[in-house]
Amino acid sequence: MPFRSLLLIALIAGFAFPVAAAESLTFDAENSKIDFVGSKADGKHDGGFKTFKAAAVADFEDAANSSLKIEIDTTSLWSDNAKLTNHLKNPDFFDVRKYPTITFESTAIVPGEDGKATIVGKMKMLDETVEVKIPVTAETDEQQIKLIADFSIDRTKWGMTYGQGNVHNDVKIKALLVFKR
Repeated sequence: MPFRSLLLIALIAGFAFPVAAAESLTFDAENSKIDFVGSKADGKHDGGFKTFKAAAVADFEDAANSSLKIEIDTTSLWSDNAKLTNHLKNPDFFDVRKYPTITFESTAIVPGEDGKATIVGKMKMLDETVEVKIPVTAETDEQQIKLIADFSIDRTKWGMTYGQGNVHNDVKIKALLVFKR
């Protein structure tokens, strides 16, 4: 099994591996991104967040000691339409003046196969905290670890109900988090 595969298994599954037990990873904000696609009856809109930070600790001996925290600056929200961007920032959606951050904190890592895992955690948005399960693929080498996620959330679980019936409840999220070792 190549070194890359062993390291990936160790990161996700927490199997013993001949490196320091807990390794703090350095977030690479420049090469990371969090995007979303919101859809409605007559189309879709791309958007995302320009500013966010993440902290990760990988424990190669015990995955239970690994962690991931993300904090998103909601005021950095963008979309493919300036008018929509302003609407998304108001109380109908993200209410960025009242809620300037979205946070995610992992509570468990469930290993899968072929570099895949599920990161379980609590996502706080609009003052509501909801457990989410995020499927990820990890790509790693000696210099960096990339976590790639492609999943959907139901915006109504956080009380974001504007436009129901026209604006779809499920919002597709695509994230790439890059950490330097």
